[in-house]
Amino acid sequence: MARQRVDHLTDQQERIVQCIREWITEHGEAPTVVEIGRAVGLRGRASVHEQLVKIEEKGAIVREPGRARHPARRGASSGNAR
Repeated sequence: MARQRVDHLTDQQERIVQCIREWITEHGEAPTVVEIGRAVGLRGRASVHEQLVKIEEKGAIVREPGRARHPARRGASSGNAR
């Protein structure tokens, strides 16, 4: 599958996307906001959430409302049938 164009991500946003990629590879599902924060050094859930919103607006991830573990790389499947 071809990669879709993604608007420029900040270094922090790149770290978050990389964290999500690695977590999905290792665990088969996306990390929680708390797990992302721990992995990239953000203490507040609000800070992580704000970055996730910006990353989604830039097209790097797609989030599923109503799920605690919702970020996914654009064009990627975690392999879970839910």
